Amino acid sequence: MKKSGSQKSKSPSQLIDARIKELGDWRGKVLSRLRTLVKEADPEVVEEWKWRGVPVWSHDGLICTGESYKNVVKMTFAKGAALKDPSGLFNSSLDGKTRRAIDVHEGEKIDEEALRILVRAAVTLNKSQPKANPRNGNRPHGR
Repeated sequence: MKKSGSQKSKSPSQLIDARIKELGDWRGKVLSRLRTLVKEADPEVVEEWKWRGVPVWSHDGLICTGESYKNVVKMTFAKGAALKDPSGLFNSSLDGKTRRAIDVHEGEKIDEEALRILVRAAVTLNKSQPKANPRNGNRPHGR
């Protein structure tokens, strides 16, 4: 995404809108649909814009990111390795100890209900984690 002086004045949601429009092809449509599914799964989700242009969805911690590449739209779940995935949506980053990702290629159909369930599970996991305490080095209480 091109950087502009006005980028700092835009909200994360506006920046994500701009990314989708900028892509202008199947990747924009997929990213838009993934975004909609995340919002349907968790109406309280917070949209963020991090790491020089990555759409991020959070609720009591990072849920997932939505990255676009030449041949794939990648949805990376921050704590994906800790989530049950009975529908087998995760198809990338499977060897990692923490993250798991879903790569969507052009023309692939997304199991929308399974994705909503996965997003809800990620939110539930985030809510179950102890909150960080800035007074003791951002570690959860008692550790």
